[in-house]
Amino acid sequence: MPLSPTIFKSLALITVFLTPQWVTAQWRVIDIKAKIHMRAVHAVSPTTCWIGGSGGTVLKTVNGGKKWLTSKISGADSLDFRDIHAFNKDIAVAMSAGEAQHDKAKIYRTEDGGLTWSLVYQTTQNGVFLDGIDFWDKNKGICLGDPIDGRLFILTTEDGGKSWQELPVEKRPVAEPGEACFAASGTSILVAGKEKVFIGTGGGKMARVFRSDDYGRSWEVSATPLPAGPTSGIFGLRFWSKSSGIAVGGDYKKTTDSTQNVLITRDGGITWKLTGMTKPGGLKESVALYHKTDAVWTGESELRSDDYALIASGPSGSSFSADWGKTWQELGKEGFHAMSFAGNVGYAVGANGLIGKIEKFSTKKKKRKLVFVDQ
Repeated sequence: MPLSPTIFKSLALITVFLTPQWVTAQWRVIDIKAKIHMRAVHAVSPTTCWIGGSGGTVLKTVNGGKKWLTSKISGADSLDFRDIHAFNKDIAVAMSAGEAQHDKAKIYRTEDGGLTWSLVYQTTQNGVFLDGIDFWDKNKGICLGDPIDGRLFILTTEDGGKSWQELPVEKRPVAEPGEACFAASGTSILVAGKEKVFIGTGGGKMARVFRSDDYGRSWEVSATPLPAGPTSGIFGLRFWSKSSGIAVGGDYKKTTDSTQNVLITRDGGITWKLTGMTKPGGLKESVALYHKTDAVWTGESELRSDDYALIASGPSGSSFSADWGKTWQELGKEGFHAMSFAGNVGYAVGANGLIGKIEKFSTKKKKRKLVFVDQ
């Protein structure tokens, strides 16, 4: 028996309201009234964040983005800071990417909140191109550069970045022909735990992941199924446990190309598998971990409810996954190159002064209330 128009309308309405809805927050864009290009960001806390950019510029906020201190490092006007690591509101290390033979491979450090900076490393060695830095603690750190004579260029520090030493050539990871790294977000190198460090590459036929369990003194490497080439491969890495991690990438010449761009490992980086593509698709340069903890005091102990999400960003927009990379949903269309989260508060940066902030993000599906319409 055919349905009457009235019954059909009511049923259609009920179907719409029963559909699960993702409840999310969007990025809030912060206007810094400057057109610098930015690919380096580190959120030390929900309120303190450091940013590195072009023109030798470093930005810092200590009040959640309401106000920003801008530093123009003396003698660094031609430098592009592609990675920054901060220990607190006063101490930070900034790394510039560029050809060393043109005096662009440098590392600076500040101890007074960015008012003054000391040049702690520089080289004019032909072919050196720094890609990223990271630290295990307040003393031990590592810096990655593109291959020299077939081996990745590695620097280490034992004093919080005050001085840097080149890893002996024979201990550096061996690269394949054409293999290199991308200085796009500062996350092609990632430290994890007490001694582990990972490096994601491109440039060759397939993307690979190098790993070390001894602060970068020795290395092993794994091939991945992610295609690579001169402009494509792995751009960003993130681990959320000893065994589980993610790598994102793509092609910086084809930023909206809808090909697989996410890898997952469940065995500490030994093997990697392709998983669901981000939405929107295209190049993803950075991936971060959102973590929100709601705690209720019962009088004796805290009852905790934790929300986690992976967030990936790139020129085509940002995506989030609430199931550890299996499926993705669109989060925003802003073209962020790099992100950093401190718990549930995240900061992201892009070209032409683009800064975003996000908080109060919900990863849970909720059903709208069932509504009956009286026709």
